[in-house]
Amino acid sequence: MESRNPRRWWILIVLCLSTLVLVVDSMALTVAVPAMTEDIGASAQDIQWILDSYILVFAGLLLTSGSLGDRFGRRKIMIIGLLLFGAASLAATFCGNPGEVIAARVTMGIGGALIMPSTLSILITVFDEDERPRAMAAWGSVSMLGLVGSPVLGGFLIDHFSWQSIFFINVPVVVLAVVAALVLMPESKGPWQKPDPLGAILSAVGMTAMIWWIIEIPQHGAFEGRGLITLAVALVTLVGFVIWENVTPEPMVPLVLFKNRNFSGGSLSLTLVQIGNGGLLLVLTQYLQFVLGYSPVKAGLAFVPLAVAALIGNGAGAGLAAKTGNRVLILVGMLVMAGSFALLTTVDAHSGFTVPAVALGLLGLGAGLAMPAAVGALMSTIPEEKAGVGSALNDTIQQAGTALGIAILGSLLTSTFRSAMPADAPEQAKQSIGGALAVAQGDAGLVAAARDAFASSMATTFTISAVGVLAAAVLATLVMRDSKPAPTGETGEGAGEETGGATKDGSELVA
Repeated sequence: MESRNPRRWWILIVLCLSTLVLVVDSMALTVAVPAMTEDIGASAQDIQWILDSYILVFAGLLLTSGSLGDRFGRRKIMIIGLLLFGAASLAATFCGNPGEVIAARVTMGIGGALIMPSTLSILITVFDEDERPRAMAAWGSVSMLGLVGSPVLGGFLIDHFSWQSIFFINVPVVVLAVVAALVLMPESKGPWQKPDPLGAILSAVGMTAMIWWIIEIPQHGAFEGRGLITLAVALVTLVGFVIWENVTPEPMVPLVLFKNRNFSGGSLSLTLVQIGNGGLLLVLTQYLQFVLGYSPVKAGLAFVPLAVAALIGNGAGAGLAAKTGNRVLILVGMLVMAGSFALLTTVDAHSGFTVPAVALGLLGLGAGLAMPAAVGALMSTIPEEKAGVGSALNDTIQQAGTALGIAILGSLLTSTFRSAMPADAPEQAKQSIGGALAVAQGDAGLVAAARDAFASSMATTFTISAVGVLAAAVLATLVMRDSKPAPTGETGEGAGEETGGATKDGSELVA
């Protein structure tokens, strides 16, 4: 048995910091949109590009950056990503027009794509299978805290400073993460292999086109005009990527991983969960602010039950994984998540916050049990020499699921809200609850109708979320299998395949 890295828990702190900076930035930016719009004169289209440009570049480059980490060193690629992200964040604080902010966000997307796969791949190479559940639970907890805490932090910074401060806060965190990575973290990489430039181009173009198509579904439709062209580009390049990766002697992405039940089952179930979760913050934030009248900071604080319960679930799941196996945790956790969405379908305009608070607590608990177990089961199938690109596959799958969830649930929310509004309501009032409240001008009847319509459309949206998570639970239970320890003395590639464990052949670790 290999000796454990004595600095592994310090390394985990570095990985958590690196992940935290990505989560905090993305969520805090949504709170800054009104202030940014007023200060730099950004149009609705400008704001859309400020938000989406990051996601497009990030998702498009994940597979390529994971491959670069395996080839050139995961720590090296992560540090380069952190430096890019920090420099772009600093530049964003000096931006004076929407074009400059978009350029900074694109650069941050490149940096984020270099950071994200490296954090998870370093984690699975530093921690052995016994300690990995606890490490992944801690890593997941930090992400959840960042997700919930960043709107509160963003609101505080904007109230006391300016919208630029949400970018500047990234800089000291990046500096700390880079210094700690250089001092504490060993380099790790897979065996050298020939570059796969065609695979990199096809994956980048295909994933960018696919995410772009998903993002534009609510505005331009799925199968009309430029939406159809974008989808065609995505399908042609992604099919070409799959064909090429299967025929090239040294593929960038080992698609053979999908033959493993845990990898394919984990991937599909995580995609379904992310589709279900995709619209959660989007929908509930609007409910809290437009229906209940919460401020941005108070709306952020309302998600505290989610974070606290997720921490409890993560802690309990890390201890139970060895006793019950990942599959049981995934099933129980996802059933609790589905139940929380079912509870949210009962919320109306007069429910207040009690029911959503209980539902958020259940959602956090279920996610804390299920998500680390699902990712852990998936990542345990990946050989360490392919840890970077394997982690990137996991990230890409979840990014696509989240984007698809936001597109589907956002479109459903808009269409059902419109149909639930009175026929004689102004056209702008039928577009969104924000538009309805803006044109109401003291019309109590229109305000009440808009709030009722939104609550009704929200219930429909969360019904789809519950179905998606329930389907993920069934899929994971039927497809995935728990790892079984190999008999003592059994070695070799075959043993690695039977146990679903990561093989260590060919992976280099440089102190």
